[in-house]
Amino acid sequence: MKIEFTKGHGTHNDFVLVADPKDELDLDGDLVRRLTDRRGGVGADGVIRLTSTASIAGAGDAIGDEILAEDSSAIWFMDYRNADGSVAEMCGNGVRVFAAFAERLGYVSFGAGGGRGPDASRHGFALGTRAGVKRVRKEPNGWYAVDMGAWFLPGGDDARTAGYDAGVVVRGWTTPRPGLSVDLGNPHTVVALPSTDELDQLDLTAAPEVAPLPPHGTNVELVVPLGDERAPSGEPAGRLRMRVHERGVGETQSCGTGACAAALAVRAWQGDGAPDTWFVEVPGGEVRVRALGDGHVELAGPAELVFSGSFEV
Repeated sequence: MKIEFTKGHGTHNDFVLVADPKDELDLDGDLVRRLTDRRGGVGADGVIRLTSTASIAGAGDAIGDEILAEDSSAIWFMDYRNADGSVAEMCGNGVRVFAAFAERLGYVSFGAGGGRGPDASRHGFALGTRAGVKRVRKEPNGWYAVDMGAWFLPGGDDARTAGYDAGVVVRGWTTPRPGLSVDLGNPHTVVALPSTDELDQLDLTAAPEVAPLPPHGTNVELVVPLGDERAPSGEPAGRLRMRVHERGVGETQSCGTGACAAALAVRAWQGDGAPDTWFVEVPGGEVRVRALGDGHVELAGPAELVFSGSFEV
């Protein structure tokens, strides 16, 4: 058996993408680990399977019914697995790469009449994830912008006031440092550092220790605020630099939901008057995060499809 795949990345957060519109592929943990193996497989931070939401619902997965009830136009589903084979709720960089993949396949068009699939030029492309429906639009510069949905601080007002609700220890640290939990449909813990030198020297070869640890683990973002500036549109903006350790993967070159969590945490720490727009520098490039007025957050950045091939099982 051969699996046809495409390799893609969003700011070097890379994925193996597989089109399975009829839900025929058994994407088990062993197959995911083989595909993502950087020596014996294609190599990636995770696997994204494009399938139909209706087929997910028809197979008895309640999330399929929930997505169609939320938005009947979300006919495609993003089945995302971490490199270790574990199922993940969603991936912000992955959503953008998924959209580019669906566009190439003709399942969606971001320009009127530009493809075989539904025209997403006006309202965006709706896709289903385990964290609900996400909408993607394409900007004139070629970036894909994703409404990542609602976010919240699991620690509530107490955590916002204190600035933290967890303790984090990175390999080499002798004492915990304060971390703020942010939920975007998947869990994050954000830690502020005083300098980019310390950020560059962090040892993230092992997972940071977080206490209390969320039931399903957490992604950990280490951030350094870099000050304020103006966005190209003229609006006030902030800038920060980030490294991330993703649960089930390890350190990655970028993490979309992690960039959102980092920006939202720094925004919360700054308090009233903090900008809504943030540029987040990650080892793999730069993305833009914007806090929206309806309590949602938007992530924008590039998505690249690098090559296609077949993998023998």
